[in-house]
Amino acid sequence: MAEQGFDYIIVGGGSSGCVLASRLTENAAVRVLLLEAGGKDDNPLIHMPVGFAKMTSGPFTWGLTTVPQRHANGRALMYAQGRVLGGGSSINAEVFTRGHPSDYDRWADEANAPGWGFADVKPYFVRSEGNTLLSGDWHGTEGPLGVSNIPDPQPMTRAFVQSCQEYGIPYNADFNGPVQAGSGVYQTTTKDGRRCSAARGYLKPALGRPNLTLVTDALVRRIVFEGNRATGVEYADSAGVKTARADSEILVTSGAIGSPKLMLLSGVGPAAQLRAHGVDVVHDLPGVGENLADHFGIDIVAELTGHYSLDKYNKKRWAAWAGLQYVLFRSGPITSNVVEGGAFWHSGGTGEVPDLQFHFLAGAGAEAGVPSVTPGASGVTLNSYTLRPKSRGTVRLASADPTVAPLIDPNFLAEPDDLRVSVEGVKISREIFSQPSLTKHFRTVCYPGADVRTQADYEAYARTYGRTSYHPVGTCKMGTDAMAVVDPALRVHGLEGIRICDSSIMPSLIGSNTNAATIMIGEKASDIIRGNR
Repeated sequence: MAEQGFDYIIVGGGSSGCVLASRLTENAAVRVLLLEAGGKDDNPLIHMPVGFAKMTSGPFTWGLTTVPQRHANGRALMYAQGRVLGGGSSINAEVFTRGHPSDYDRWADEANAPGWGFADVKPYFVRSEGNTLLSGDWHGTEGPLGVSNIPDPQPMTRAFVQSCQEYGIPYNADFNGPVQAGSGVYQTTTKDGRRCSAARGYLKPALGRPNLTLVTDALVRRIVFEGNRATGVEYADSAGVKTARADSEILVTSGAIGSPKLMLLSGVGPAAQLRAHGVDVVHDLPGVGENLADHFGIDIVAELTGHYSLDKYNKKRWAAWAGLQYVLFRSGPITSNVVEGGAFWHSGGTGEVPDLQFHFLAGAGAEAGVPSVTPGASGVTLNSYTLRPKSRGTVRLASADPTVAPLIDPNFLAEPDDLRVSVEGVKISREIFSQPSLTKHFRTVCYPGADVRTQADYEAYARTYGRTSYHPVGTCKMGTDAMAVVDPALRVHGLEGIRICDSSIMPSLIGSNTNAATIMIGEKASDIIRGNR
């Protein structure tokens, strides 16, 4: 089919891709093509905050699994990544956290990425944010990304925050302010009782612009190069295989799994790996697909003496009542993101920068692969993870066929220090669950059982029940060393006409959920591309 011509082609309609499509098309003279492998975000579950519980598996994900994890009992773990317009921001738990300022200063100092320290990126966080409650130096109120408080936190969430205080973790009303440590109720990327994904906040208002073309259900097969310059993309949709040409740049925003896969399929990556799959080498770039980092979350679960959590709404009559509340008043349990409460704390009890994060779920078995309670009973879940793991993994090709999933190896718990801090997280979770405000509602703590007592028991528990927290980053890292893939302007080393602008460029994992940071990357990238930095 004849080539289509554009100035910019954005590969991936996820969090950063939606930001770039919106910002770049503010200039009416710039022609932008946005390609998304998934479908449109028109399923009602996407827009209901509580719908997160149905999103960790199913048609809005790529259906990925890891290779067997050597340090996690050889388990192949489900690895949910969004395959729908909005990407992760359309299926995640909507928790709004940015990380610690030191995370970004580490990028600037240790990864040699000038312009990415916290003072540099903070304005982009503020620009993106449309907070309905908080304001001041740390928050924006006019940005496209709607952020709000949960309208009516569940009783068990309030009990969790009180139990944290009883344990010794102070209350914190703003995890994105000057102090990260503490416990509280998360702000969420919701507005007016609905999820505010990047697709809703950024892309939808831009779709009426004549200079923006959106194609969904379009799988990009490879980037087309002429010499060392990226000139276009080859993609397949329902009408067959097509080619689109970019007169200016290709912007890859397919995420920490999809971006390295696409680069490898296009002949950019470790030459030996490419040749092994019969891929012609365009550019030998050894860092592509290396440096994978992710948060390894470990859950504990308690069964309640009554129906005090969101599990109550598994019963048809209560589900019908919840639906009625939501339709008529945009209120009730459907406005909950399930993962309502949280904390940032220190594995050693004190420190300047927290090294553990906790997520409290006002329900049990809400996510695929997480232990639950007795059928028909109600429960709650507390998840913890090491914020800055030292373990690093890989994303590699399984085949030169673009429809075949890559080999994903997060290499969880490969470093002894990750296991040590993770175990402390489980121990602290157990201590929080033993405080009066929660124990008065508990029938039993199901996981871990009473037989988990020694350090070896805890380590075995972590290896048995730990899982991804859906925060992969780093596989096309930014920097100037031999394993860096992009420079601080996000240009791919050794190539022209191509940038990578998503979570894969993070040199190291930030100490929080990663979606707000990915949106920040899209915002900053848009200014770099437009010459506004």
